[in-house]
Amino acid sequence: MVNVAVAGGTGGVGQTIVEVLGSSHHQAFVLSRKPSKETQTVTVDYSDICSLITVLEMHKIHTVISAFSVEGDSLAKSQKNLIEAAIRSKETKRFVPSGYAIPYPRTALQVLPQLKDYFAAIETLEASNLEWTVFHNGIFLDYFGGPSMKSYLKPNVFVIDIANRIAAIPGTGNVPVAFTYTFDLARFVVAALDLEKWEEESRVVGDAVTWHEFVKLAEETTGSKFETHYDSIEKLKQFEITELPNHVALYDHFPKKAFQWFMSIFELFTANGSSQICQAGSLNERFPEIKPLTVKGMLERYWKA
Repeated sequence: MVNVAVAGGTGGVGQTIVEVLGSSHHQAFVLSRKPSKETQTVTVDYSDICSLITVLEMHKIHTVISAFSVEGDSLAKSQKNLIEAAIRSKETKRFVPSGYAIPYPRTALQVLPQLKDYFAAIETLEASNLEWTVFHNGIFLDYFGGPSMKSYLKPNVFVIDIANRIAAIPGTGNVPVAFTYTFDLARFVVAALDLEKWEEESRVVGDAVTWHEFVKLAEETTGSKFETHYDSIEKLKQFEITELPNHVALYDHFPKKAFQWFMSIFELFTANGSSQICQAGSLNERFPEIKPLTVKGMLERYWKA
């Protein structure tokens, strides 16, 4: 048993990890900027490295799990200072930086400049004495499960609008893409706490299918033929995607132009192979008792006609 601090523990991925940690033999603490009546919540000031060190040492935090969003300046400031505090803490031995996505290529900095803080965190950890690992899990399966699927992620519609039986496939649709449910990711994160040694990359794959295979499975499950469009690589590089019916409801919180820009980048990642996760040596192999939700299983559970 070790004491684990989760930063960003009230966000989508962080909250999921905290919930799964709660049923493990480890002691979880949630680091939060805002005071809370929850006994496991510790109020912190991410701008003050010395106070962060005090918190980590006072609660004997062995492992820090960062689950900040790439939005805003959390990676640039909060995570940066938390890593520095963990390095200087006498108690902290391990650190998980925010990631929980694909193995971003360095070239992605050209279109996603905020990734500079993601890569900076890894460089800092590489030069430290901390043991660390970054989790790569592909695309979250939560985005396809519909409102009845338990998830703390913000709603999104990614390539396939199952409710409206329509898809806009990036590229050819023949490139494998890794998909993982957040609660399965969290189960692997918690399981990894018991490993004697961490690799610098921890790979998790709930399932791997092409977009064509995904659409076919959706058609078979729903008993409906899907209207299918294709967005070329050239179109995606212009930061444009085909608008799906359920995209419109997202624009109140994510304006259309910004949404299309963001989604086109990640759809391009699925078309060019960046969203593939190598399963050899993955945590799936280390923990075969964890049976993650597959695309077919998700569809049958939440969309069966």
